[in-house]
Amino acid sequence: MDDGRGEPDPSAAARALIQFERAYQLVGKSRGEHLLQYLAKTALASGKTERARSYANAMLSDDTSGWDLGNRVHHGNLILGRLALAEGNLEEARDRVLRAGRTPGSPQLNSFGPNMALARELLERGETAVVLEYFDLCSKFWNSDRHLEDLAE
Repeated sequence: MDDGRGEPDPSAAARALIQFERAYQLVGKSRGEHLLQYLAKTALASGKTERARSYANAMLSDDTSGWDLGNRVHHGNLILGRLALAEGNLEEARDRVLRAGRTPGSPQLNSFGPNMALARELLERGETAVVLEYFDLCSKFWNSDRHLEDLAE
């Protein structure tokens, strides 16, 4: 969904959003909760901010345990934080990045690590302290040194 330069392509994201929404409708809410992350991200990339907010809130309203809980906590808060930052609400963006870092982790987050988009946007605004705190929180579920050890063997 990028334009070849690493920037989001809103028209490609809008087309992807249509397909994700179709998939979500086909599998239903109870079986499609793992799609909410993709729905929220593509809605945000396509400029559909209220839909992104709705999907992110749906992720966070589902507090049932399971393998995807950490993903919902992490990505739901990051989407809401990016929306808050775009609206000029720096305090909420700071709060959301820290909430995202407090995720219990997940198989995906534990292996591939956290999403850094909101952290990058906060750094660009000089919010170093909150980003360092986010990194510290993420170190509780993601050990990036683990990958360096694998390479040394």
